[in-house]
Amino acid sequence: MNEKLEQLKKQYENIAIPKELDLVVEKAIRKNKKRRGIKRLIGAGAAAAVLFITGINTSPTFANSMSEVPLVSSIVKVLTFKEFKVNDGTIEANIKVPAIENLENKTLESTLNKKYLDESKKLYSNFQLEMEELRQKGGGHMGLDSGYVVKTDNDQILAVGRYVVNTVGSSSTTFKYDTLDKKNELLITLPSLFKDDRYISLISENIKKQMKEQMKKDPNKVYWVEGAMDDVPISPFQSIDKNQTFYINDHGNLVIVFNKYDVAPGYMGVLEFTIPTAVIANDLVSNEYIK
Repeated sequence: MNEKLEQLKKQYENIAIPKELDLVVEKAIRKNKKRRGIKRLIGAGAAAAVLFITGINTSPTFANSMSEVPLVSSIVKVLTFKEFKVNDGTIEANIKVPAIENLENKTLESTLNKKYLDESKKLYSNFQLEMEELRQKGGGHMGLDSGYVVKTDNDQILAVGRYVVNTVGSSSTTFKYDTLDKKNELLITLPSLFKDDRYISLISENIKKQMKEQMKKDPNKVYWVEGAMDDVPISPFQSIDKNQTFYINDHGNLVIVFNKYDVAPGYMGVLEFTIPTAVIANDLVSNEYIK
């Protein structure tokens, strides 16, 4: 393990998680306001920075030659910090723990990384308990696969998704996303994007519309939504949660995510709905993130 990972590990073990990540967001916003005042004074230096970054993006030779420069090495990235594994015949587990590196906002970085580590430790601990129970009953098949994906990574947005695929009995799949503003170094929450709670009904109605349209075009698609079929077998989808899982994609679109079984039969898997910006444009706080 290299020096940076050792440093990360020490941070995870020592830092206390704030009760609410919103506290982190508030601190970052205050920090950002100070930065904006400084940025107004930069002038020609900002243009030089743009030329420098353009050189890195367009010329591999230039990028390689600058690999020792702190600016290059400080690019925000996601790496695998730790893995938990079990391989015992019919019982398998593979848990990869992500870590975000090189944020200047170390409170946010450490808070998120500790959350990822704690989530994974809990998964591993629960898996061991279930594994022991299964053995006491005579054995059987059991599996767990957990890891992460980077959905968006551009100049401003980093969207990291953590998934859990559990195959104890029937399989289930869940996804959680964190969407970060890399420039201002803060965590973006769904409510923070909008002026008020009206977004909940706007997005929910658009998703229902998308569900019905998809079912008309493809008979193999089934959603639990009223008006799309004669008999909905369980309680139909009514509304997203105030803090529904989401991310912002590379095109600046809001993407709402539902876990397996949330709004459709299991064979439909994890579901994503891209919300047309025109539907929510008037209710956005700004066009900083959603284009």
